[in-house]
Amino acid sequence: MADASLQLTGIYKSFTGVRALQDVDLTIEDSNIHCLVGENGCGKSTLIKIIAGVYERDAGTVVIKGKEYEHIHPIDAIREGIQVIYQDFSLFPNLTVAENIALNEELAEGRRLVNWRHVQRIAKDALAQIEVDLPLNDLVEEMSVANKQLIAIAKALRQNAELIIMDEPTSALTEREIRALFSVIHKLQERRGIAFLFVSHKLNEVLEISETMIVMRNGKTVSSGSRSEYDNARLVFEMTGQTIAVKSYEFEADTSGPPLLKVEGIRAKHALYDIDFELRRGEIVGVTGLLGSGRTELALALYGTLPIEGGHIYMDGKQVQIKSIQHAIANGIGYVPEDRLTEGLFLDQSIGRNVVVRIIDRLRGTLSLTDPKKVNGQIDQWVSTLRIKTSDPDLPVKTLSGGNQQRVVLARWLASKPRLMILNGPTVGVDIGSKDELHDMMKQLASEGMGLLVISDDIPELLQTCNRILLMRHGRIVEEIRPQDTDENELSAKLIEE
Repeated sequence: MADASLQLTGIYKSFTGVRALQDVDLTIEDSNIHCLVGENGCGKSTLIKIIAGVYERDAGTVVIKGKEYEHIHPIDAIREGIQVIYQDFSLFPNLTVAENIALNEELAEGRRLVNWRHVQRIAKDALAQIEVDLPLNDLVEEMSVANKQLIAIAKALRQNAELIIMDEPTSALTEREIRALFSVIHKLQERRGIAFLFVSHKLNEVLEISETMIVMRNGKTVSSGSRSEYDNARLVFEMTGQTIAVKSYEFEADTSGPPLLKVEGIRAKHALYDIDFELRRGEIVGVTGLLGSGRTELALALYGTLPIEGGHIYMDGKQVQIKSIQHAIANGIGYVPEDRLTEGLFLDQSIGRNVVVRIIDRLRGTLSLTDPKKVNGQIDQWVSTLRIKTSDPDLPVKTLSGGNQQRVVLARWLASKPRLMILNGPTVGVDIGSKDELHDMMKQLASEGMGLLVISDDIPELLQTCNRILLMRHGRIVEEIRPQDTDENELSAKLIEE
């Protein structure tokens, strides 16, 4: 066994009486890629913050490079070469690429005046270490998610990182960007001996990148070992405590009437070119492609937020004009965005208010005042129907896990009874148990006659839930694929080929 650069033993942590971690053991070996997996709420984030010195443990020991720390502070973790790259990357969006990479070093050296040549040199050197070339003077807010990830890694390297912890690093990356990130991780491991702790929900990626697996459930480490000891089925069982069967969605089209949605030659400036497809009631059609392929732009065009310059849209055989969100809603089209935190939810408002906000006008009683009984009835109905796990629907929606937040977004739309639901990245950042439940929910909605258009680059998700998959490239649909005629490897290869 390689030397342990970090060892945690018997870690306990509670928050106001709720136990988050219980007797957790974790060993990180030098120059090794470790993967930490578990459902939302299992304690992964709490454990990471204890390692980083953000939280103080209640009990247990932390040993870094043979030295035991009674109390570990963030500066201790940094000095020991531990760097955490959180999902928000902890970058300054209004500063340049170079400034973000060099800022900590400039501050550590106590410079009173900025040497801009020195800043550029630091940034260029850091990016060269991961063999990446980025425009140093561009603002970080103008960078893609993939490039922000690389900037965060480069910044970590300038802090003499020996262990890099990456929290859900691929949740917003395309297949090609994931391949590039994995390449960088392997190069840093091989050339600099850096260890990684990779935290992710995507089990296919975990099984590809890891050398050592660590599984958590309900605040405990339930399993750890070599990658060779694990497959997808074992990981799912260890994470959830149950076997989750992969179930495809059986669909037989009713062609006696017009399709629910028919799109003919729609175009949008610099985004979509002559898009044609149909979707029938009860059907789940997937749309996939690389970033910039037009997949999200297609969703936005159908939802009225991206102007359509030509072509026709038909609902149930009737031509419709969709020039705004109001037009889309009036025609029975709902849209669940990929970024539920900034586009899908009012985070500080209650779970209940988020559920009923779209139908509040229907819940009025006498004197046109909102009827509390009707409101509470709707809230209770949808919390129950979608199994939203909460002790009180009056709690802020931000207190929920990712999977339950996604249920709230779905509940809001289902309450308004749409005919067509567009789901953009429906399970991004959602754990395996919740993901399976959401897939079952999608199939149930389709079986009741709703049409679903699923925008995703999660290949297993598309194969398990869709009847047909439309592959997009450069704003065009280039191929229609049936799940029974392909497999994960073949579809992944098609996704990244030019």
